[in-house]
Amino acid sequence: MRPEPSPRYAELAEVVRSGFVESRHFGSLVALAPDGRPAIEVGDPNDPVIPRSSAKPFQALACLRAGAPLHGAHVAIAAGSHTGQDFHVHAVHEILTAAGLTADALRCPPSRPEDEAAYRAMIGRGEGDSRERMNCSGKHAAMLAACVAAGWPTDGYLDPAHPLQLLVREGIEELADEPVAHTAVDGCGAPVFAMTLTGLARGVRALAVATSGPERTIAEAMRAHPEFVGGDGQANTEVMRLLPGTLVKGGAEGVFVAATTAGHAVAVKVIDGSPRATTALALAALRALGVDTEAAREWASVPVLGGGLPVGEVRVTADLPN
Repeated sequence: MRPEPSPRYAELAEVVRSGFVESRHFGSLVALAPDGRPAIEVGDPNDPVIPRSSAKPFQALACLRAGAPLHGAHVAIAAGSHTGQDFHVHAVHEILTAAGLTADALRCPPSRPEDEAAYRAMIGRGEGDSRERMNCSGKHAAMLAACVAAGWPTDGYLDPAHPLQLLVREGIEELADEPVAHTAVDGCGAPVFAMTLTGLARGVRALAVATSGPERTIAEAMRAHPEFVGGDGQANTEVMRLLPGTLVKGGAEGVFVAATTAGHAVAVKVIDGSPRATTALALAALRALGVDTEAAREWASVPVLGGGLPVGEVRVTADLPN
């Protein structure tokens, strides 16, 4: 029987242009208190979502558990969605070289870099799209390194039945404290496992508060090397720089997670797939939990432009505590 979409999505944000409400974004949001209890629930956070790249820290965790010899920035890029800058590509090559592999082993699709300066420089050098420039190549390189370390075949490493992907699924179910609701194929070709928004928040919180083991390794690497989780000017990177200690990871189709060392956690899903309000929503929810987000105030709203000048904003309308 085909499941029906939840009718309980709530308005999360509105787009105001010159004093006129031009668009509205609906979806769900959940915020966990430091003890892990849901403190804010908007929409239907118990409806399963596909977390897309917000799940990358969990996939990186499986790579470490499989024995991938990753450290520092290499862990961060495994958990990140990089923008294809040259230093990102260099890190991907380092991971592959250490595993005795080349970029030919990557099964993510060729792509241009998301960073515009890197793209212009690449065009100037006469380079075309490549797998290393794809934003998921750090994750894929880490998965290949994990397979080599564990003695698993690198061919078919994206098969949901591959031992590495079974380990990813096991880790997600452990941290989210719930069974996977659905298995899909992500944009990069890797399996991606659906869970509730509350489960997603529980999972990122578990990493943020970890005091030992590979879970702590993931969190510390993301905090120490935020430029490898995203890139210059990108929300993942800049918010983590502005709010030291906070883990932040966005995903495609309007998914966003954030968690603090104290145990606050937020997960957002905008049901139309737009990411433009997700960072502001996560920051607003953290503020509602009592977290000081003032240092990241430039990310708390999104300007709407007219003729290159601000004429409005994308503003949070979700029903959050004051």
